[in-house]
Amino acid sequence: MTSAAMPQTSRRTTAPAGPAIRLIGLSKRFGETTAVDSVDLEIRSGEFFSMLGPSGSGKTTVLRLIAGFELPTAGVIELEGKDVSARAPFERDVNTVFQDYALFPHMSLMENVAYGLRVRGVNKADRRQRAAEALEQVQLGSFLDRRPSQLSGGQRQRVALARALVVRPKVLLLDEPLGALDLKLRQQMQVELKELQQELGITFIFVTHDQEEALTMSDRIGVFNKGRIEQVGTPEEIYERPNGSFVANFVGTSNIFPSTLARSLYGRDDRFSVRPERIQLRPLPPEGPGTGIAVTVTALVYLGHATQVRGTLSDGTTAVALIPVTAGRGGEFAVGQPAVLSWNQQDVVWLPPAF
Repeated sequence: MTSAAMPQTSRRTTAPAGPAIRLIGLSKRFGETTAVDSVDLEIRSGEFFSMLGPSGSGKTTVLRLIAGFELPTAGVIELEGKDVSARAPFERDVNTVFQDYALFPHMSLMENVAYGLRVRGVNKADRRQRAAEALEQVQLGSFLDRRPSQLSGGQRQRVALARALVVRPKVLLLDEPLGALDLKLRQQMQVELKELQQELGITFIFVTHDQEEALTMSDRIGVFNKGRIEQVGTPEEIYERPNGSFVANFVGTSNIFPSTLARSLYGRDDRFSVRPERIQLRPLPPEGPGTGIAVTVTALVYLGHATQVRGTLSDGTTAVALIPVTAGRGGEFAVGQPAVLSWNQQDVVWLPPAF
């Protein structure tokens, strides 16, 4: 689904003034377990919003609540300003794509995609036309008569997308749909999904535990932890300015330095973080100006584009630096070697107290 493959006669329509989805005090309990804990969230019309978090963080439960597969214990779910909290799934103008694409193996791609239209009572000619258009949109227009078993994993994922989009939902929910794909195909599909969403203008809500997926595709990200949302923001805001140690550690790798170091360097009693790629590491003796902290190198990990160097400070704190692989670099560090790390003060992110 390259830009050239998608004609710019877009079906994008003017987005409503209010949010596509509004969650107000949304909670869900399963017995004694609280899966979702008083979540408040607004998802804008026409945006690609990702719910990011580890397993058990509540993100998938929130998606199922929006879809209507679960009913909330407390709180309100609004779709374009209308309370749909108690409505059945078929009464909500949303559709879902799952990691398990659940295609009918005995049906052709045309029949699979048209199935939802048939259930809705659309006449045969119209549903065939709309199904063909949907498959064309995901670059499978020449495969109308094939069966799912004749397709690759990426192609089956496209069929599932076409089937969800053909009914023209206001909101498309995607529950880790790329999880079963290999790395290269997953990266390709990340770009294609974003291009498709931009062309259609439909609100996409994407659930993932993969930070790269969320950073690559999203307009905004909600980071979930223990049934609550830790932070909502653009990918840049989430990565560059995490609001706490959980977000700093979960979204990318971050060095969390203790308040004792902050007191000696900056005269304040707060923890702070610095991303590994923002740290400069030099062999002893230190050269040039700036803050220098002695470390002992404990591990080297070659990543292709960079070398990850781990070191230990005198107080036992572990620090990680990412050293780009460039001409003339390499072999500067060895396990057990003393080194000096430093950073620019503008790369410091101050963290709230831990409770």
